[in-house]
Parts: sequence; C-alpha cells; structure tokens
Amino acid sequence: VQLQASGGGLVQPGESLRLSCAVSGGTFNYLHLGWFRQTPGKEREFVGASTWNGYATYYADSVKGRFTISRDVGKRTVVLQMDSLKLEDTAVYYCAASTRAFSAPQLGVRAPSSYAYWGQGTLVTVSS
Repeated sequence: VQLQASGGGLVQPGESLRLSCAVSGGTFNYLHLGWFRQTPGKEREFVGASTWNGYATYYADSVKGRFTISRDVGKRTVVLQMDSLKLEDTAVYYCAASTRAFSAPQLGVRAPSSYAYWGQGTLVTVSS
C-alpha cells in the first residue's frame, strides 16, 4: 500500500483547506485510513480516521466539528476537509493506512503504531 498526500499550504485563521490522500495497492474498502499531524519536538498526534468500508469516522476532540474525513472508493482517496482553521492546527499532516482488525476500533485507530503504511506528509501553516 502506498499513500500520497497533497493539498497543504498557507492559510489565515478561520479559513479552510482540503487535504487529499491517494491510495494505491491494497483493497481500499479493507483499509482503515487515518490522518495524523506532527509539529517539531512533539509526537505524532491523531486527527481523525475512517474505518473499513467507511463504517465509522472518529476525530480528535481538538478538531471535532471543524474537520471532516471522507473517502472516495472510485478515486481511492481519503479527504480531510479542514474548516475554521486555527493557529494551533499548523503542522505536517500525514495520511496512514492500516489493515489491522481492532476489537475496539474507536481506540485502535487513534494510535500511530496501528498503521503500517504512511504517506510523506504535507505542511499546513495557519498564520495571520
């Protein structure tokens, strides 16, 4: 499985940005697809994830209500729509894929260690 993230850039607070992650290889519907972000000196942080077949979507509390994850089976992409961006959303954003079966997916998808496949990251800068 290979992932290619795109769409990062520089925006002002309150604006929107749309990140896209193209997935090649693997059976798309059998992949958990997650978004994480990281700033210098900090651990990679869970942003949100879409489980197998898009059955469920989970978000970090810090982005709930502002970010939306969607998956397009035909295009084999997962999109992170980010609205009402804040200064603290500035980070490198990564998409990731997992084929693991979780007994508790709402917890399993939040851990970076659950994902075997990662994209290269795209920088999002929110600045006034």
